[in-house]
Amino acid sequence: MSESPDRSTLRKASLRVAVRVSAACAVMVLCFLAAGVLYLLYRAGHPHVPGTGEPGSVYVYLDSTDMIAGMIVAGAAGIVLAGGAGWLSARSAIRPLGEALALQRRFVQDASHELRTPLAILDARIQLAQREAAADSGAGQALARIRQDTSALTAIVNELLLAAMGSRPDPAAEPTDMARVAGEVAESLQQIAREKDISVVFSADGSPQARIGTNSVRRAILALADNALAHTPAGGQITIATAVQKGHAVITVADTGTGITGVDGDRIFERFVHTDGKETQRRRSFGIGLALVREITTAAGGTVEIASTGHHGTVMKITLPLAGG
Repeated sequence: MSESPDRSTLRKASLRVAVRVSAACAVMVLCFLAAGVLYLLYRAGHPHVPGTGEPGSVYVYLDSTDMIAGMIVAGAAGIVLAGGAGWLSARSAIRPLGEALALQRRFVQDASHELRTPLAILDARIQLAQREAAADSGAGQALARIRQDTSALTAIVNELLLAAMGSRPDPAAEPTDMARVAGEVAESLQQIAREKDISVVFSADGSPQARIGTNSVRRAILALADNALAHTPAGGQITIATAVQKGHAVITVADTGTGITGVDGDRIFERFVHTDGKETQRRRSFGIGLALVREITTAAGGTVEIASTGHHGTVMKITLPLAGG
């Protein structure tokens, strides 16, 4: 039976604590040994022989080499004991953390499993509705988009279930067309953008392909676009574009907002980062969307960065290795 990821992680953490405790003890023992050796060498260079005429006096003479050897053995034993004590203490201290991780993992497993059935039922009902509507009609096209969104949500739930089980999804066997996915995301955002009086424009320069899951790249682009929608005023514009640059597939999401101020660019992809509010009327929060974008792109061997930002707007840039490149 394979070891659970949580148990393996906590066991490694306990060992790291034990190693650090042992290292600290080793440094202290070495300092004590160095002090002891220096003292013995000093005494050897300045011997003091007591008088022999005192009746009843007993004197014992120890070889300095034997004393140093004994000190080394005692120090090594102390280091080993300290490491063992540190390991046992660490295991005891992080046991509640292990229980909390197990509870969290079970919750995600249960929630993901329970969501799969309603999503399957919803997809079946959409298919039934599609049979009653012509594919080229407005209702048929809307149902097709709804089913596409349902499939994306099902894929996310499956990824959550795999993550909760300690498994990683297999890397994409086939290259994903970045332009196609980005175009679908732009299309899905049109209604929300119109309600905010924001236009969404899509442009593609070629057909860059990368070896990344379709759902993963969709989530990344959608997170960037959602962040752009949240920080673009009415009357603004969001542009989603794909291109090939220097042997890489590039996706950019540009907005006409007020730009990113009050927070360091390297920290913008941290979870729940806030602006300091000094240059803006209110604090702005960037949630976890941008952090997830970085996790997705890093797992695919790519990067995400702020290409530019200022009063004219912000451009977010995803760079991924070209498939077969």
